[in-house]
Amino acid sequence: MLYTLSIWLRSWAQGTEWASVVSPLRVLEYVSFRSAGAALTALLLSVALGPRFFRELVRWNFGQKYQDPGAKQGIAMDPTRKIGVPTMGGLLIVLVLDLTAVLWGRWNTHLQLTLLSVLVLAGLGFYDDYAKVAKQSREAGATERLKLIVQLGLAAFIGLYLWWNDATRPLVSNIMVPFLKEPVLTGAAWLGILITIGTIVGSSNAVNLTDGLDGLAIGCTVITSSVLLVFAYLVGNRVFAGQLLLPYVDGAGELAVFTAALIGAGLGFLWFNCHPAQVFMGDTGALALGGALGIIAVLVHQPFVLLIAGGVFVAEALSVLIQRSWFKFTRRRYGTGRRVFLMAPLHYHFMKKGWYEAKVTIRFYILSIVCALVALSTIKLR
Repeated sequence: MLYTLSIWLRSWAQGTEWASVVSPLRVLEYVSFRSAGAALTALLLSVALGPRFFRELVRWNFGQKYQDPGAKQGIAMDPTRKIGVPTMGGLLIVLVLDLTAVLWGRWNTHLQLTLLSVLVLAGLGFYDDYAKVAKQSREAGATERLKLIVQLGLAAFIGLYLWWNDATRPLVSNIMVPFLKEPVLTGAAWLGILITIGTIVGSSNAVNLTDGLDGLAIGCTVITSSVLLVFAYLVGNRVFAGQLLLPYVDGAGELAVFTAALIGAGLGFLWFNCHPAQVFMGDTGALALGGALGIIAVLVHQPFVLLIAGGVFVAEALSVLIQRSWFKFTRRRYGTGRRVFLMAPLHYHFMKKGWYEAKVTIRFYILSIVCALVALSTIKLR
């Protein structure tokens, strides 16, 4: 919006005495400036609107009055501390993120697809959270089947749209992997569409599974988003992409603006979500933010980099997959299900070992930063 307004004002003032007045608006042409503005705007809006917004959640009885699954399993935490804490805080993240991205971004296909993903997945998460709150039962939310159907439908639409559009077809037909300069496959649209679907669906669910401790999911999301911000800025700049031998993606610079807004909104939410949390993001935020990470990774032509940058999310998702698979296998084989981890997702395993909640969160932050640094190293190690 601001970018378009600056273009219009400079065009209107051209050849008049107002030209010198509006000339400084030229700075809005720079993705770096708009990204910084988006991050700061989202952060300030989140911190400013947060207290009032969370009070409204309490007034609407959008609070969790049932025990956290970890507390029910005897993990070392106060079983009553989280009862009554408002959930659906993800609504604030999505609201601030969308407003900021529209304000500072330049409207194009990449921004439109990303905003669409966030809104659809936030709607799915809101339905899940509302059902749980209405019946005050963790089992009352949307079924795994419904979630998967919506996620698969959205991801398939995005993959097919990218293939159908001539300008974006290389994003799915040319398969890029970390540490290599050239695509490992070209013209493999069917495989690219499957990778797109897997990236978006997997990322959305992985972030959702990680959202179990105060500040854990949002903090790791901010760290992972920082990597995607760098990639979006570089691949959206023809000069930098050429120098670093990255695939140039026309219009991807606007994803840097969006990702900066995501980081700002995430930090603002973390202000209230850090231990002890004053609010939870719920599936409304977790599904939407995870989906956003997935679609951004696809649109900057680096879906496999997300596996590295989001290593904590990958570990959390794998822990659940391994735990469930091994339990079902051993139950069929031996009659009694056995477990690999003390509890899944992985953060609960360490809490069962006696780690306090804040220690798990901080150590997972450290691991997330290490994963982010390894992901960034792929820019030069090619």
